[in-house]
Amino acid sequence: MNEEYINGLRSALLVSPDNNPLRLLLADALIQHSKLEEAEVELKHILNKDQQQEQAKLSLAKVYFLQTKYSMTIVILEEIAEAKSLSAEYLILLSKALLRNNEAGKAIEYYKKSLQINPSLTDEELDLNLRNSSAGNSDVNQLIEDLEEGMKQIEKPSIDFSHVGGMKNVKEEIDIKIVQPLLNQELFKKYGKKIGGGILMYGPPGCGKTHLARATAGQIKANFISIGIHDVLNMWMGNSEKQLHELFELARRQAPCVMFFDEIDALGASRSDMRTSSSKMLINQFLNELDGVQYSNDGVLILAATNAPWHLDNAFRRPGRFDRIIFVHPPDAEGRENILKILLDGKPVGDIDYKTLAKKTEEFSGADLMSVVDRAVESKLREALKTGLPKPIETKDLLNSALDVKPSTKEWFTTARNYALYSNESGLYDDILAYLKIKK
Repeated sequence: MNEEYINGLRSALLVSPDNNPLRLLLADALIQHSKLEEAEVELKHILNKDQQQEQAKLSLAKVYFLQTKYSMTIVILEEIAEAKSLSAEYLILLSKALLRNNEAGKAIEYYKKSLQINPSLTDEELDLNLRNSSAGNSDVNQLIEDLEEGMKQIEKPSIDFSHVGGMKNVKEEIDIKIVQPLLNQELFKKYGKKIGGGILMYGPPGCGKTHLARATAGQIKANFISIGIHDVLNMWMGNSEKQLHELFELARRQAPCVMFFDEIDALGASRSDMRTSSSKMLINQFLNELDGVQYSNDGVLILAATNAPWHLDNAFRRPGRFDRIIFVHPPDAEGRENILKILLDGKPVGDIDYKTLAKKTEEFSGADLMSVVDRAVESKLREALKTGLPKPIETKDLLNSALDVKPSTKEWFTTARNYALYSNESGLYDDILAYLKIKK
């Protein structure tokens, strides 16, 4: 972009002086060439005729900032921010103007908003100076730490359902509840179905619930937030509810977003079993967030996992909350074959008899199969270190490893069987009985 281009725009404006888009192009070109006073004249010309021309206001704010007229920058951008939402780029510009105008508190407030819109759009000057300017101010320091922690929690998974072995029925349930509503929004809206909702997965540990949740986000190219009990629970009264609310707010701002709550029974244990009012308050907060009464959960997709569904408060299973409850059982023979293929992908292998391996690993969870493969790999590495000749992993290596691994699911089924037989009035655990081939 050179003088010839600028002169061309000026000539065009002589023919069409009321062409605001053309005058905006000229102003932007002048800004890029640091001709700030000339750009200011052009932008004010637009605003004199149309005071609501937002792009002219934004460009003028940029001009004022470059002229170090920070107060003028702040006036324009705060006025727009109050009327409507500013883009992340201009929120950062406003933050920098506030910082240079010695208003660090307001600067961090707007910087936080910018990162909530676009976590990747960080600014080195703001990161450095806001932390320095907030020395001794515990509230501001805590705000920075909370913001940084929140940004760390957002993932963009690179895996999808093709990376999940087995689980055909579970994937179908998630597909119709979560994936298809997002991919076919208009169709689902015609039937009054919202984009969002919750699915609770339960079953023995190590069967891929977390992996499946991450793959769900990857399947729809959504953001992903994995939440454990330590991300929520806090020893100070009221802080746990605040942290839970902030996590939901983060997901709402990053929609479409999959929230995954691991070990949800630790957060949502039955209120009748609780002794403290603070624990009950946390459950009530959780239920309010799920209901989305005060805040819209449209585009927020909630998955949760538990190894102990019998400890979860019944209120979580009401419609609109976790209204789909899916039993994630250990992988069947076909699933075990697929999991082993995925685990061995990219490793030096010979002619593997996956069907035989699947038969010999009955009741194994995905985590158990991972342990089998890891042991076989370690064995091959020990051989290679001795001989100096790396050899491929063979079926016999995996069979030998499987002998050293005990299925981790048996203990869980002992407990689950009792609940399925004696505490199953609603039929919630019928899938466990079916899996165990026990007739009611």
